[in-house]
Amino acid sequence: MLKLIFFLFLVLPLVELYLLIEIGAGIGGLTTIALCLLTAAIGGLLVRFQGLQTLFLAQRQLASGQIPAEAGLHGMLIASAGVLLFLPGFVTDTIGFLLLIPALRRLVIDLLFSGPRPPGGGRSGDDGIVDAEIIEIETRRIP
Repeated sequence: MLKLIFFLFLVLPLVELYLLIEIGAGIGGLTTIALCLLTAAIGGLLVRFQGLQTLFLAQRQLASGQIPAEAGLHGMLIASAGVLLFLPGFVTDTIGFLLLIPALRRLVIDLLFSGPRPPGGGRSGDDGIVDAEIIEIETRRIP
């Protein structure tokens, strides 16, 4: 966890700064700033659209009596994408845009929230068989 915090607060801003300087030297400072603003605007529109879709999905699931856990996880990743797209820089924008791809969000959710899998790929205890026992109870009527 300490390595992740170190990466996020020290290495990532340095990489972002280096890329901004290099790209600015290649295409110009104002063009680089305009490109950062454009990616933030496009990203904001995509985040809004996908966020609303996820909200409507969660409402449909709640209305049908289901728990919208997966929609909530997608919503959290979409919100994270929004934050990354708002930050200036090309690395954070790339990660933010990648999080807006539903298949990649599904992969991230599977990687973060799935436990170790037994040989064969299935989850333990998820073989589709339910062990049950039927107990009959005699009832007597009292006259």
